[in-house]
Amino acid sequence: MSGLLALLDDVAGIAKVAAASVDDVAAAAGKAGAKTAGVIIDDAAVTPKYLQGFAPARELPIIWRITRGSLFNKLILLMPVAMLLANFAPWLITPLLMLGGSYLCFEGAEKVFHVLFPHASHEIEQDMSVKDPGHLEEQKIKGAIKTDFILSAEIMTIALAAIEAPNVWMQAATLAVVAIGVTVAVYGSVAVIVKMDDVGLYLAGNAPTPVGRGLGRGLVKFMPVLMWILSVVGTAAMLWVGGSIVIHGLEVLGFGWLGHHIHDWAYAVGHAVPAAWEGFAEWTAKATMDGVFGVAWGLVLIPLATKVVGPVIAAVSGKKASH
Repeated sequence: MSGLLALLDDVAGIAKVAAASVDDVAAAAGKAGAKTAGVIIDDAAVTPKYLQGFAPARELPIIWRITRGSLFNKLILLMPVAMLLANFAPWLITPLLMLGGSYLCFEGAEKVFHVLFPHASHEIEQDMSVKDPGHLEEQKIKGAIKTDFILSAEIMTIALAAIEAPNVWMQAATLAVVAIGVTVAVYGSVAVIVKMDDVGLYLAGNAPTPVGRGLGRGLVKFMPVLMWILSVVGTAAMLWVGGSIVIHGLEVLGFGWLGHHIHDWAYAVGHAVPAAWEGFAEWTAKATMDGVFGVAWGLVLIPLATKVVGPVIAAVSGKKASH
């Protein structure tokens, strides 16, 4: 009897350790996931453009295929590489983060540049030349998954840098939870966003009350505004996150002048307002200065990416360089 009680006590102890481990993974995943917020917002803002021009019945199947591609990117392709880097070449994480941050700055600055100096979209013209809807759908899905790969690489690298795990298994479990959670959050949000106008149209034509029909019309009118807000917030988030990653990376590599000055300036702004607003003002000031740096760095990278990197990649791949 005493042996059975001892066994049950051991089992209970193991269960407590397992439960604590699950809690630790969830907490670490939440912390790491929060660090990727800027990239997540941009991912959610970018994806709906790949669904433009398709029948409503095809939208959710397309989103599901992109979601599966995103999970494959994160769990099968990127996660093993991230784990190898973390355990065998951790010194590479900071340069890779800076490279990813520079890409975010470039993307954000390019969007700002296009707003200030608009021109025709080569992608739209190319889409209009495609007559086969099935072929166009395949092209769009492949394009979305390629874009997701780049953003997923940044998400996984940022999350990996933020994870403080006692062992490799906890690290892997946390990274997997982040990968799945981020993917569900992004593409679940995209599914809601792209179907919202259909819900609005249905309510506008079929709701039994004037209030319901008015709500439907309001949803339809609000969707373009929402997409614009997402685009603006996503661009700002890219520039803020990208700029802060590059600045922090410079600090890690021993070039901390800019980061220290931004910290001091933000601290001064925080202490110039009432105490109740101090933390918010300091965070806002730092995020703004990181974003301004992101714009400046991105503008520097635009000619480098379009005149040097793009043609080199095109020459290696044998494909025509795209803007």
